[in-house]
Amino acid sequence: MFMMDFEFCDMQLAVANKIIIPAIAALKFPTLEVNFPDGSICKLPITSQGNDAKTSTENIPKVSILCLSFRASSQNMIESWSLPFLKTFGRSSDIKLYEVSFIDSWLLTRSPIKKLLLKVMKKSPLGEKPDVLQRQTVYSFGDHYYLRKELRILNLLTGYIFLVDKLGRIRWQGSGLATENELSSLLFCTSMLMDEK
Repeated sequence: MFMMDFEFCDMQLAVANKIIIPAIAALKFPTLEVNFPDGSICKLPITSQGNDAKTSTENIPKVSILCLSFRASSQNMIESWSLPFLKTFGRSSDIKLYEVSFIDSWLLTRSPIKKLLLKVMKKSPLGEKPDVLQRQTVYSFGDHYYLRKELRILNLLTGYIFLVDKLGRIRWQGSGLATENELSSLLFCTSMLMDEK
């Protein structure tokens, strides 16, 4: 019975936020080191509080969307959020969208294998328009237990979406396959954050 209920709700453990989380009540997104396919390393989220010395102030987004995927099976869930988001905000230079794939296999985290894997992952997106906002696929290697604990992530089979402000606070979150109402909520909350001073 439980499994049937779980499949019915599209792998969602909780419904997405309907409104933006007030800044005073928002939790900080934990700093996460990620690798780009070209081998460069970055810490997410990129914030105005300077967690990365190489980041200049003009590269700090007003809003970041962090899409977390722990298993390949959740990729279609992530795309149910990210593709409509790109369609709406594709011309915005004040937003960054990261799709983070977590790789926790001991073998794949070893340096030579990791470099080879990143080289293989380097691919140009097919059929994407040259908008200002692009999906940036990044990879995080190793154990992510403490990150999952801080973000209260229990189910590794579903995708998670976090709307993060320029100070690194989680202002909205969702999981599983996006519904129309949840997408509308995400887009509305993003617009509100863009207007925040």
